[in-house]
Parts: sequence; structure tokens; C-alpha cells
Amino acid sequence: MTVSWTLAVAETGFVNQHFLVEDIVSKVEDIQDAIRRNGYRRSGKPRVTINDVADHLGMSKSTVSRALNGYNDIAELTRLRVAKAAAQLGYKPLAQAQAIRTGLIQSLGMVLNVGGHGSHRPFLANFIDGISRRASEENWTLTVATAENSEAVLETIERLSGERKVDGFILPRTREHDPRVDYLRSHDIPFIMFGRTGDDKDCGWFDIRGELAMEQAVERLYGLGHRRIGFINGLDYYMYARLRLQGYLAGLEKVGLPVDRALMRSNAVTKEDGLREGIALLSQPIRPTAIICAVDLAALGLYQAAKAANLDIGRDLSVMAYDGISEGEFASPPLTSFSVDNREAGRRLADLLIKRIRGAAPETLRQLGEAKLIERASDGPPVSP
Repeated sequence: MTVSWTLAVAETGFVNQHFLVEDIVSKVEDIQDAIRRNGYRRSGKPRVTINDVADHLGMSKSTVSRALNGYNDIAELTRLRVAKAAAQLGYKPLAQAQAIRTGLIQSLGMVLNVGGHGSHRPFLANFIDGISRRASEENWTLTVATAENSEAVLETIERLSGERKVDGFILPRTREHDPRVDYLRSHDIPFIMFGRTGDDKDCGWFDIRGELAMEQAVERLYGLGHRRIGFINGLDYYMYARLRLQGYLAGLEKVGLPVDRALMRSNAVTKEDGLREGIALLSQPIRPTAIICAVDLAALGLYQAAKAANLDIGRDLSVMAYDGISEGEFASPPLTSFSVDNREAGRRLADLLIKRIRGAAPETLRQLGEAKLIERASDGPPVSP
């Protein structure tokens, strides 16, 4: 039989009295023992409790508890002896007791906006896997919620934090002016961004330097001989799109090409978007010979536009993109793209958020990574007139 229960402070028996944290922890363990003695336990081997460790060592439960929790009034040799016995017996702290002692429930939160486009979905599995694996290494859990729009995302964050379901949040897909950041910052709730934002006060983040990738893409295409290099960006309101545009413009400046607004399109994150914006660029009297897409899926839509215009990708039109999704690898021709290790990104974000929850200053939790260029067959020298 499985018993699900929640322990409130009033149920400890210490209401309106002065008490130590370990008193409550001890009470939680007593309840656990009572549940076990009465047969209400999960199937399989009974859970080892702090009482078992104390009995094994011939010590008081209070001494064992204080040793395991690092109190400085316990001798180092005693602490090591208790830790060794706990490991040998397979003792693991009860989650409820841990929460009472530390004030943490050891859960990371993330709310995903699943409404509208699905450009984020190709790499969600690896991303979430990276977060959960790193969290598990610290005996933390990951709580993932979904919402249909930005307003619902914020409402869900407010609910999860208000109900103390999580200790902090990972924020994917940041904006220059991000309401999630404003709310969490104003309520002193720990968070780490996957991306950057306009006002970085009290913000920690991990981000990939997408702007550097776009700059390098321009340099690569220029080196192949292209002089009319178009750009199809992602959604304007996301910070990553602003940064990738900056990278494209920096690349043009670096190689000495003029900025031609007619060669720049935006708000393309799906194949349909890429088809639409690709048709617009390829319909110009003097079309670009190469196009950089900020999102792989848009590039695959551009493939369709090129086919409709009787242009061969890699010969008549060079295409480069960013994300490194598997679908690009199997496109015809395979797509040259900057690849992101989303599993590693998830691990880094989980690590940073746990550090933030434990008290690290957000300004010390800012890391940047780089995308890796995967050279395939979608880019090459321009065809001679």
C-alpha cells in the first residue's frame, strides 16, 4: 500500500513552542517509522531511517542527525563515522525532512510556452534530459509545466512559486523586456536564463553566442566569393533574434559589404515562414547568391522556395543556418549549420540554477558557449554569370 501525505508544521506537535529544526526533522522520521511499522510502505525493501543509523552506531538520534547535517558542535571523527555508516546502510534523507531543515524542496522549475509555432520542439528532448540528469546528480528534481501563451506562462510561474512547488526557474527563450524576469526579480525568486535580456541586473544566464555564429557565416560565405548575402531572422521579440541580427551586421562590416535592407527578412521560425520569406528574397531583380537563416526550420522552408525558383541549393544558391537539428542533416542537400549541444546547455543551466538557489550571486553565474559549425553541402562558391 502506498501512502501519500503532507506534513504541516502544526502536525509536528511544536506549535507555539520554541524548537530546533532537528526536532521537526526527528518528528518527520518518527512518522516515517510509524508508517513502516504499520505496514504502510512501498513494495520492496523498507526504507532505512535515521533511527536505523542511530541504532547501528549506538548513538542518540539527535547526535546522528546533527552529524549528518553538518553542525559544528559534532566532532569531525564522529561526523565521518556517521557518514560512513549511513552510506553502508543505504540511508537517504527524507525529502520532507530536508525541506524543513533547508527551506528548499530541491526542485527546479521550467514553464514552456507551447502555443503558436513549434520551432523549439526538435531540441526539447535533449535539453530537458540535460537538465534532469544534472539535477538528479544533486538529488534534485525537475518540474516542467506548459502554457499556451506568454500570459499563461507568467501565471503558471506565479502559481508554482506561490505554492512552493519549485525553488527556482530556468527561463528559456528570453526577450529584451521579459515579464518573467521582472516578476521573479521583484519577488526575489531564483532564476537562470537560457539567453540574455536587455536589463541584466540580478540576472544569471547561460547562452550560446549566436551572434558570433552569424558573423562567422557571413565571413565564410564572403570567403567563398559571395557578395550579395541575405539574412532571414527569427522572431523579432526574442533576444536571440536581436543578437543574431547584430552578428550578421557585424559580419558585413568586417568583410566590407554594405548593409542592404532589401536582403533582410525576419519572423521566420517554421518551414512555412522560411518559404514565405525565401520567395520574397528570391523574387528580387538582383537576388542574393547566399542566404543565412537564424533558424534551421526556416532554412528548410527556403529550400522549397529555391526549388520553386528552379535554383539548386549549394550551386545556384548557398544556404547556411543555425540550430543543427537532425532534419537538416537528411535534407537534400544536407544543410550546413551551426549546431548547439542542447543536452550540455541543459546541464549547465541546471548547475547554475542550483548554485543560485544555494546563494551564489547572479553576477557570478553568467556563462557563454559557442555553436559548432557542421559543414555539409548546402553552401559553395557562387555560379559565375
